[in-house]
Amino acid sequence: MWDRFYFRVIGLFIVLNAVLLLSKTWLLDNGVHHNVLLFGNLALALLSAFTYNMSRKGVEAESNSVFMLRVYGAMISRMMLCLAGITIYAVVNRANTNKYTIFSLMFFYAAYAVCENISLQKITRQAK
Repeated sequence: MWDRFYFRVIGLFIVLNAVLLLSKTWLLDNGVHHNVLLFGNLALALLSAFTYNMSRKGVEAESNSVFMLRVYGAMISRMMLCLAGITIYAVVNRANTNKYTIFSLMFFYAAYAVCENISLQKITRQAK
């Protein structure tokens, strides 16, 4: 089912990719791993769509325990997969790990989480 969330995520993905592509030379001059940011943006957009579907099913569930299980499961899975991705990046690029890359990925995580939470709040208000 397509709702505004998917348009928001696609729009956020396009805006973040445009910013990354327009500032590529500045990012590379500061040692930021541009390809990691592009891949991270794509991974977070897909992960956000997956966790949104999990949370949405939880919001629409009849049981409170199913709601809690799905919403917390989505939150923990998103957090753990992001943590695993950043850890893999840091281990693979041990000598060349860049803090700006990690902080940019954390910003992407926060942006997608805000986008997802806004959409879930609107669904919750409609369900009342």
